[in-house]
Amino acid sequence: MRSAEGVFDLEVLRYRAKLLAAKPYVPRPSRVPEKLMRLTYDQHRDIRFNAAQSWGRREGLPFQLQFFHPGFIFDKTVQVSELRGGNETPIAFSPQLFSYGKTEVGRVPESMGFSGFRILYPLNRPGDEIGAFQGASYFRLLCQDAFYGLSARGLAINTGEPGGEEFPVFEEFWVERPAADAKEIVIYALLDSPSVAGVYRFVIRPGADTVTHVKAVLFARNPIKTLGIAPLTSMFWHGETTGSNHGDFRPEVHDSDGLLIHHSGGEWLWRPLSNPATVRTAAFGDRNPKGFGLLQRDRKFSSYEDLEANYHNRPSAWVEPVGAWGNGSVRLVEIPTPDETNDNIVAFWAPDTLPAVGEPIEFEYRLHWFLDQIRPPAGVAVATRRGHSKTHEPDLERFVVDFDGAYLGKKGPDPLIEPVVSVEGGAKLVHATVQKNPYNGTWRLAFALRADGSKKPVELRAFLRKPPHALTETWTYLWEP
Repeated sequence: MRSAEGVFDLEVLRYRAKLLAAKPYVPRPSRVPEKLMRLTYDQHRDIRFNAAQSWGRREGLPFQLQFFHPGFIFDKTVQVSELRGGNETPIAFSPQLFSYGKTEVGRVPESMGFSGFRILYPLNRPGDEIGAFQGASYFRLLCQDAFYGLSARGLAINTGEPGGEEFPVFEEFWVERPAADAKEIVIYALLDSPSVAGVYRFVIRPGADTVTHVKAVLFARNPIKTLGIAPLTSMFWHGETTGSNHGDFRPEVHDSDGLLIHHSGGEWLWRPLSNPATVRTAAFGDRNPKGFGLLQRDRKFSSYEDLEANYHNRPSAWVEPVGAWGNGSVRLVEIPTPDETNDNIVAFWAPDTLPAVGEPIEFEYRLHWFLDQIRPPAGVAVATRRGHSKTHEPDLERFVVDFDGAYLGKKGPDPLIEPVVSVEGGAKLVHATVQKNPYNGTWRLAFALRADGSKKPVELRAFLRKPPHALTETWTYLWEP
């Protein structure tokens, strides 16, 4: 791991990953005793890290680490090491680092290791938790005034494909000891799985827009059907688009309500999320995309009415590619979920072609975690509703999309503003109207469809225009009659 001069960097890890990928995959055996795996959720939560033992606390460092105890569903352990002056020092696991409360675990092996770690930084106040790495290649971060919501992953493999997906695992981490006045923290990770081995460098800079600069190098062991770069994972149970709240007292329950894409040609696409009856995948082709992300656009508490989950203050995440990513597609995978405990939404970039097995796959991007910092310059879709009229043309499926924005909000009724609606698949457009909402300043696009009886999925696109200018992003939706 260390060069002859004692210098640790991404190139050192890159060489190790290449050697690792040249060998058959060998999963690391679990070092977690069976008694810990039998712990219940509440018993595992009763095991708490001793804050006085936080890495970096004794020196008063701005970034500090606390570690997670294995058990319950966390059967994998990772090695975390400190980097100082190009040299690495493993951070040893010890039961003395934890308080076990009322949980009886007996003797815990000193060699077991941690299941992950959390990062502390004075984001809003001293001692705030700003992020965590735990489980497979999952991690999540916070910006100012936000509560945990969606997650990111290092990599997704064959997500949404028949036969199930593969979950690569971060096996080891290295954390650079930050300076006393540091505004960012640097973390390296080694990833391994049956199909790929690779290395990552994360540079995390917290703030109102917490930005993680990610650089990765991967080596495939065998051909991969769908490689998911910069994957985001979220939850959508019910909302405006589902037509039902499943008997729940809250109007909406979701970590994210839409996928936003900034196409290389300049167009912004908005795809409201849903909880489908069956797994479905959408692909938005592009070359060198400008960005994509899963957003929680609705920030009104009244939309959620949840004082504990704080869905209205869960962060959005935006992927900003660095360099040319070539041809591929932004994929959106939506999976049915019966409740809010499952992450059923995945978004990622899938390259059309990959280098040959053994050749490096390199990519770089900035991952933004924010509340309201990323917005298209034109009007945006702020609400999507659909349903039927019981009395007037009840055979039609009706869609209502509300748009808002700086220009639209100030603009009074204007007959030159027109709706543009395109329909592809098993339905026909019957009529479409647009009108100014005098109560909140938004503009409402309403249109109705008649299914043709084929039951083919219907792909919809709509935006507002004042010729020759588009006034909004493009709203897009998949309706299944």
